[in-house]
Amino acid sequence: MKLVRYGNPGKEKPGLIDSTGQLRDLSAIVPDIGAAQLSPAALKKIAKLKANKLSLVTGDPRMGCPIANIGKFIAIGLNYSDHAQEAGMPIPKEPIVFMKATSCIQGADDDVMLPKGSKKSDWEVELGIVIGTKAQYVSQKEALSYVAGYCLVNDVSEREYQLERGPQWDKGKGCDTFGPIGPWLVTTDEIPNPQKLGMWLDLNGQPMQQGNTKTMIFGVAKIVSYLSQFMTLLPGDVITTGTPPGVGMGLKKDGQPAPRFLKKGDVMTLGIDGLGVQTQKVVAYQKS
Repeated sequence: MKLVRYGNPGKEKPGLIDSTGQLRDLSAIVPDIGAAQLSPAALKKIAKLKANKLSLVTGDPRMGCPIANIGKFIAIGLNYSDHAQEAGMPIPKEPIVFMKATSCIQGADDDVMLPKGSKKSDWEVELGIVIGTKAQYVSQKEALSYVAGYCLVNDVSEREYQLERGPQWDKGKGCDTFGPIGPWLVTTDEIPNPQKLGMWLDLNGQPMQQGNTKTMIFGVAKIVSYLSQFMTLLPGDVITTGTPPGVGMGLKKDGQPAPRFLKKGDVMTLGIDGLGVQTQKVVAYQKS
């Protein structure tokens, strides 16, 4: 089941994508797609609906973040061995955890805005985990039962802020617009094995990232279990799980470093098997 929130920013309505790829309105059934709608019982109720009886949404509405009121936006760093190698960093012995500010969250195809004075903004296609059940000290064996579904995330990052301005990564990760999520939340019944998903990102039509979740250092079950030892995971929390190689910071030419960072007018297009595609245009800083 593919759940969405569509419409103008701040006025999104709940919906689902039916088996033919058409958008159906869920607003007569549920008020939104948030914590209360992500429990196993709530998802089961939605899944029993006959999609062809729901109102068809016409046109091409904007897709907002598919989860409302995300409480925590947690991220895992250096979680692909080949990405750690291109970054010149050792393979972590435990998951590297940081937070992305919830104020950076936006829809899948909304513009990405360069921070004021940014010189090293970068791209990262990632698998997102959406928590559906409160998780405290859960085992790795049972961890996946706490997951409501998965989503596509672009973990946009400002590398100067992240790596050159102190030891905490958060400063380079939570800038406004740096958290495109969606277009869909795909429930676990459609993604039985999250460790076999192809993923890619193109910049201006040129392939930059190609990878697969099978090369994660720490898989989805490990990440959920691990995080639950340090913090309570709540329904609606989102965990973004790391990126494969091909980020701008790690590019080389003739064996020598040749980083390439985002600039105004660039277009990022990215996708993960079964989770849809995002497209973002890069724009200059504008005070909101």
